Amino acid sequence: MSKESTSILDTFENPEPNRDYTIRITIPEFTCLCPLTGQPDFAQFLLEYVSDQRNVELKSLKLYMGSYRNVGAFHEAVTNKILNDLATLTEPRFMRLTANWNVRGGIYTSVTVEHRKPGWKPEDLVELAQSDLG
Repeated sequence: MSKESTSILDTFENPEPNRDYTIRITIPEFTCLCPLTGQPDFAQFLLEYVSDQRNVELKSLKLYMGSYRNVGAFHEAVTNKILNDLATLTEPRFMRLTANWNVRGGIYTSVTVEHRKPGWKPEDLVELAQSDLG
């Protein structure tokens, strides 16, 4: 992908920069081309991140993901490229991108990549007791 595709991406200020909270974005209609056959590849992406100062703007993310439509890319390469672009842009505390690729040749592929800001550690998960009411 060229610099032009990453220039599509935009951000906005995190409205709660002092709080860790998780943003989950499902992208159900990603497509690119197999670099060997030129046939279309389809995937569903799940983007999860803990913002620091900047959040990704959704319309720009939609346009960015759509810019891969006619690009030949291996599953592993394109998943890593997208994470790198988003992490570079937003500088999150944590970001995980999971790509679940549709079947090709009888094989399903899932690729998960992560970025972690140096020194950031998640808060301990709070487990709430089940209520006997109800």
